[in-house]
Amino acid sequence: MPKIRFTVSLEENLLTEFDQVLKHRNYTNRSEAIRDLIRQNLIEEEWEEGAEVIGNITMVYNHHERELAHELTHTQHDFNDVIISTQHVHIDHDNCLEVIVVRGKVSEITQLYNTLKATGGVKQCELIRSTTGQLLN
Repeated sequence: MPKIRFTVSLEENLLTEFDQVLKHRNYTNRSEAIRDLIRQNLIEEEWEEGAEVIGNITMVYNHHERELAHELTHTQHDFNDVIISTQHVHIDHDNCLEVIVVRGKVSEITQLYNTLKATGGVKQCELIRSTTGQLLN
């Protein structure tokens, strides 16, 4: 796909701060950083519009917590239409990490995330929003 060159005007201090961030994040040029910012904004729009999306839910919990593993498994079975895959990792003797890859309607994924996050005994639960890539072609 051909690239189009365009001009952006910024305050000098804003550009200086932007360049510092780029250096810290190992960008070799401003163009790639701006492309990434635009892509991230488009992904956020996909989620706000309720399009079919993809992402992952990452959760840490104590597996010794009474009935917690059973409750988390039951919840995942209730949402099996949006769960593509799960990965279970034993962090240490007490703690487990699960990564749940999801794809589907924003409303269903958000409901799954909120249900898991609100489950007693879950220490951390994060939703990473991504894209199917269809709108970024």
